[in-house]
Amino acid sequence: MIAISTPLASHQWGRLSFPSTLYLRPILDLLLVKVPRQWQSEVRLGLQEALVNAAKHGNQLDPQKAVSVSFSATADCHWWIITDQGTGFRIPQHCCLPTETDLIYEMGECGRGLYILYQVFDEVRWVEHRNELHLCKRVKRWTRIPLVR
Repeated sequence: MIAISTPLASHQWGRLSFPSTLYLRPILDLLLVKVPRQWQSEVRLGLQEALVNAAKHGNQLDPQKAVSVSFSATADCHWWIITDQGTGFRIPQHCCLPTETDLIYEMGECGRGLYILYQVFDEVRWVEHRNELHLCKRVKRWTRIPLVR
């Protein structure tokens, strides 16, 4: 069952919660409602990666554990805060995170998901015990076109 509370005004936060599952289509559809059409495919890819990680790696696909998403949109920025009930994410020492100066990022066994998150979103931050992920997408960014159409 999906539980959702939607914001009444554009500056407020909505909240969505669902049991750990990999069936994410209806959840992604809800989270993308206010994202401009030209960015939806790219943001869908990034959100799907983040939600799969929360359900699969964070909650071990335990249907008794939930993934929660808080979301908000302004004219320029869309925010998602994804929280799972796992023990937290620790970046393995042999993985390096891409930076803005990285032109080529070699993906190892742990790199694909992180690479996608850092390519799609303008801000990627883990907080708490690394079981809470903050993502931001600036949609009025004129420096590049969407990666995925």
